[in-house]
Amino acid sequence: MTEEEPRIGVFICHCGVNIGGVVNVPEVVKYAKTLPNVAYAEANIYTCSEAGLASIKENIKKQGLNRVIVASCTPRTHEPLFRSACREASLNHYLFEMANIREQCSWVHKHQPEKATGKAKDLVRMAVARATWLEPQEEPELEIKDTSLVIGGGIAGLTAALSLANQGFKVYLIEKDPELGGNLRKLSKLYPTMQDTRDILEPALKAVKSSDKIETLLSTTVSDAEGYVGNFKVTLARGEEKRDVDVGTIVVACGAVAYTPPKGLYQYGEYPNIMTQMQLDELLKEGKVKNAPERVVMIQCVGARKGEIRAMDLAGFPKSDTARKDSQSQERRRLALLQ
Repeated sequence: MTEEEPRIGVFICHCGVNIGGVVNVPEVVKYAKTLPNVAYAEANIYTCSEAGLASIKENIKKQGLNRVIVASCTPRTHEPLFRSACREASLNHYLFEMANIREQCSWVHKHQPEKATGKAKDLVRMAVARATWLEPQEEPELEIKDTSLVIGGGIAGLTAALSLANQGFKVYLIEKDPELGGNLRKLSKLYPTMQDTRDILEPALKAVKSSDKIETLLSTTVSDAEGYVGNFKVTLARGEEKRDVDVGTIVVACGAVAYTPPKGLYQYGEYPNIMTQMQLDELLKEGKVKNAPERVVMIQCVGARKGEIRAMDLAGFPKSDTARKDSQSQERRRLALLQ
């Protein structure tokens, strides 16, 4: 195929009224026939239908097509279907290209049919230009290593490691901290079951430690990784010590980092009874909250508002007197509403 002159077939879909109700499909087909290397072009009501797929396969053979373009909807759902049709007609499926004239054209320009038609022509022209340079590819079969690396020793990483080990995989479980458990170690109970976190974490830790399929490496991080799915070479680092491991799969379960507000935001850091929810949970877990407070205010989504961060510099102070006054005024209004 690489030695043949490109003979491109363009199949343009009406998609019912989704495309054809906005884009002048016959005009786009007529335009496609004028493009370099296009040997055949046609319109289909539904190219993804049995009739549409049959037309692709028939014309690959009848017209001697060595490149195929379908101008229709999203490649995410339909590209595998069209590639399969090419394979069934003995055409390497890497010689297939797709143009999205639905989501990227008719749907977003439904009130501008003339401009949408012009854009559809542009998208088809670009697809034709790209298809001209496509080359057939092979998909070799390679041995897949039955080992796995799980990055992160929180409850997600522990669960992933156990699941893989139970399927027979050798697992390297690494954690950057000196102990396993992640954020779950800091929490007291889990909503909505109100189950004690120790009832979840301790059995998982015990199962991981007793598994002969799981090798746990603490205070360890990834310093380098190369390769591809099924065959990765990963360099693990523990201080100055380095170790290479070969794995077939990598699971990234590195957890989350609790947001710490800058000092002064909602008076955080200025009063001991203003704290994050994670800090409150740690106090509850350690039994340091002896007397229940009469009133508790929960301020949700702290840090999510752009102004909360923009008004603070890296040291946690307002950038200007005006910003400081505005910030304080907003905080007073919010607190008044909460109270």
